Amino acid sequence: MTMSSPPPGRVKHLKTAVYRLVVDNLLAVAAVPVLVVAATVVLLRDELLPRLGAVRHVHLFLAAFVPFAVATLRLLRRPRGVYLVDYACFRPPPTCRVPFATYAEHCRLTPNIDDGNFRFMTRMLERSGLGDRTYVPHSKLYLPPRSGLEEAREEAEQVVFAAVGDLLARTRIRPDAIDIVVTNCSGFCPTPSFADMVVNRFKLRGDVRAVHVSGMGCSAGLIAVEVARNLLQAAPRGAHALVVSTETTSFFHYNGTSRSMLLPTALFRMGGAAALLTTSSTRSTPSRSRYRLSHVVRTLTAADDRAYRCAAQEEDGEGNLGVNLSADLVAVAGQTLKANIATTGSRVLPTSEKIRFALSLAARRLLPGTGSRLYVPDFRTAFEHFCIHAGGRAVIDAVQTSLGLRDEDVEPSRMTLHRFGNTSSSSVWYELAYIEAKGRAREGDRVWMVGFGSGFKCNSVVWECVGPPPRGDAASGPWADSIHEYPVAISNGKNMA
Repeated sequence: MTMSSPPPGRVKHLKTAVYRLVVDNLLAVAAVPVLVVAATVVLLRDELLPRLGAVRHVHLFLAAFVPFAVATLRLLRRPRGVYLVDYACFRPPPTCRVPFATYAEHCRLTPNIDDGNFRFMTRMLERSGLGDRTYVPHSKLYLPPRSGLEEAREEAEQVVFAAVGDLLARTRIRPDAIDIVVTNCSGFCPTPSFADMVVNRFKLRGDVRAVHVSGMGCSAGLIAVEVARNLLQAAPRGAHALVVSTETTSFFHYNGTSRSMLLPTALFRMGGAAALLTTSSTRSTPSRSRYRLSHVVRTLTAADDRAYRCAAQEEDGEGNLGVNLSADLVAVAGQTLKANIATTGSRVLPTSEKIRFALSLAARRLLPGTGSRLYVPDFRTAFEHFCIHAGGRAVIDAVQTSLGLRDEDVEPSRMTLHRFGNTSSSSVWYELAYIEAKGRAREGDRVWMVGFGSGFKCNSVVWECVGPPPRGDAASGPWADSIHEYPVAISNGKNMA
């Protein structure tokens, strides 16, 4: 009988698995000789004790006390843990739905869109990755669309109040128990602010710390999480922070003819999310929370003029206000992502991946003529789930290529873009809701949220699941009426819903 050798691919996978197992558990491997020595000392204690008697007592005291003192100081200086108790995403009413046919008809009847721009917008929409069930506010269903202050305020109140009200009902927390409010909306900055709007509607305490983050683009939701974390770590233990992320599309509707400024009108959709954060305490223990906040990494490339101007709110030649997306957007996003990856990877990647990357980098610099390729770390060894900002199909494709991810890894982002469109800073929360609605979140899983925004920015937030979502939780989330239909196949042309 002849023995067949295993396939080369399986052997390579086995070698990689063994390598990672040994390197990532190097501390445990190195501890084996120490345990052997300790066992030897115990067995030969009768011979060693007379020799140890010559050692001064003060030396023994210092040897025992110094490590204990160092460990105690490190424990006291460690920041408090911050936990995500729960979150809620706004689910727009059916009356706000805008199918492709409706959107195309409105474009055709809009005075500022001629035949050339009409073909451009419909072509971009068909290739964008958006589905046939996204939503826009009522003000954009008029002909021509309305984009005044009252329309923007009406949309903001509809989204924010519904998301916060749903969150308070889910967590059963009283409004007077909230100590911090952090809101973010990039384009619409009314007076009083968004934070004041929440305080007024839900009658929060007079000493609540209210902060509004504006002008930060689609990555502002993750910035708001960092702001809430910093305020929580400075507040008394057990404080609660309410984070609200949205973008008001009514206010920056573009009425001109510049194609680079018409593109955001075709991509952005109605949406928002609210999250409740807290520090560990008897009032809200980690066991009651859903996720623990592990890392926040922010990267800003605004010093580069090309990055600074690739996504900017400005007026066109006729004085029409809008958001201009330059042709450099995808390239700038890729460069900013690489800088963010370098910092994030140093904190989250296992030792095995760091060593392989360091060796490939050394080989490339020391042997430039060999054509050695730089090793791209496998971030799937550090994360089980990825929530990449659903800014557009090209952005998701670029991130997938840069990180070497599978289609299954970016499925939450693609499906969120298809179902809800680009909801700006709240898109990562819809993606997390998709993961949970599919029943994929398990205790111990790590989630990487990645957001992009004007400036240009790339921000990352890492969560660790400390408690799976309650059974039946998906029935009340934003995917309740459609999760059974996903994932769907998305073609290069018009989406097949």
